[in-house]
Amino acid sequence: MVKKKTFETALKELEEIVKELESGDLCLEDAVKKYESGMQQSKFCLDLLDKTEKKISQISKTDDGNIKEVPFENE
Repeated sequence: MVKKKTFETALKELEEIVKELESGDLCLEDAVKKYESGMQQSKFCLDLLDKTEKKISQISKTDDGNIKEVPFENE
């Protein structure tokens, strides 16, 4: 059974890649591979955040105190 990649797992992988790159222990070839992998994880996270942002609705109160749902607007 294939596990679906989540934001949390991608972010954790990205954090591990950053640690490895910051350690300075990788040869140039391995560092480039890790960098490429990190860019893929970053893109996955950013795309997922973008999709999620589009689903967000702002909840605000009307003048009479009722709550209304307003679609999230990108600035």
